[in-house]
Amino acid sequence: MKVHLVSGGCGFVGRNMVKRLYNTTKDNILFIDDLSVGTDPSEWLDQPMLEDHKGIKVYGTDTRLYFLKSDFRDVVHALARDPEYIKKTYGLDFVDFGDIYHYAAIVGGRAKIDGDPMMVALDLSIDAEFFYYITRHKPERVLYPSSSAAYPVNLQTESGAIALTESDIDFNNMGQPDMTYGWSKLTGEYLAKIAAQYYDVNITCIRPFSGYGEDQDLTYPIPSLAKRAALKENPFEVWGTGHQGRDFVHIDDVIDCIQLAMNHIHDGTAINIGMGKLTSFMDIIKVMTSFAGYNPEIKQLLDKPVGVHSRYCDMTFVENTIGWKAKISVEEGMKRVYDAALQKFN
Repeated sequence: MKVHLVSGGCGFVGRNMVKRLYNTTKDNILFIDDLSVGTDPSEWLDQPMLEDHKGIKVYGTDTRLYFLKSDFRDVVHALARDPEYIKKTYGLDFVDFGDIYHYAAIVGGRAKIDGDPMMVALDLSIDAEFFYYITRHKPERVLYPSSSAAYPVNLQTESGAIALTESDIDFNNMGQPDMTYGWSKLTGEYLAKIAAQYYDVNITCIRPFSGYGEDQDLTYPIPSLAKRAALKENPFEVWGTGHQGRDFVHIDDVIDCIQLAMNHIHDGTAINIGMGKLTSFMDIIKVMTSFAGYNPEIKQLLDKPVGVHSRYCDMTFVENTIGWKAKISVEEGMKRVYDAALQKFN
C-alpha cells in the first residue's frame, strides 16, 4: 500500500485533496499542518479519530488517514537528514512516499498578501526545505502549486488585461509578479524546473486562478460575499469598486485537473487552472443576491486592498495538452457556496 504525503493538508486546497485521495484510493495519507491557517481535521474530516499514535492522530475506520500537527519545515528538514524520521519518531512505516502534494504555505486573502508581505515571504523557506528533500529522497511524483500571482502585474491592468497564457512567464525575460507571494511562487516554479532537469524528479506545477468552494474560510472573497447575501445585508459591502475581475474556478474542478495533470506532466511544466473567463465581483454580487432574492445598495470600500484589476487565464494549452476543461459553471459553483452560507449563518 502506498503512502501519500500532503503538506498543508488542513488548508483549503490541502483538505480537499486529502478527502479526494481518501475517497478515490486505498492508500494511506499522511497530512501535516501546524494549524496556523488550516482547520483542525475534527471540523472537516467526516471520519472518526481512532487513536493518537505517539502524536499522530489516526482517522478513519480503515486507519488510512494520519494527521501530524507540526510546522512542515521541521518535518521536511528532519526527513532530508533521515528518510526514516517518521518511522523512528512515530513508529509508522512511512519511509518512501508515492505522491507528495506540497500545499504548505503562508497564504490568505488580499489582506494578508498586502498587509504582511514579509510573513508571506516565509514561503521561500518552506519551499527551499521541501525542494532540497525531494531531490535527495525522490518520491514517485510531486505536485508543486504555484499561483496566478506569479504572472506579471503589468499584464493585469484595467486598460491592458489579457487572458494569461503559460508562456507569459518567461524566466529569460522576467516581469514583476504580485507582491512577495507571487515572487515566492515564481521562485518555486524555477526550483521545480531545476529539480526535474538536474535531479530527475517527477514534478508537476499548477497555476490555479481564483479557486473557491463551500468550505473556504471568510478571509477569501467568495465565502464572504455569500455570507453577506445569505444575511441579506443592505447596504452590501464590496472591497474596492467591485469592478475588478478574477477567473473563478471551483475547488472540485481544481482537484480534477491536478490529478489528470500529474498523469501527463512530469518535467516541472506549469499549467493554468481556471475557467478561462473573467468575472467581476459586481457580477458575483448580482448572482449571490439573486439567490437571496433581493437587490441591495452597493457600498464600495475604496480603502481596502484589491490587488490587480483583472486576472484571468487562457486554457488553450491545458485543453490541448491534457484534454481538460472545467465542468462547474460559475453560477452552479456560486449556488453551492451560497447554499452552504445560508445553512451556516441562518
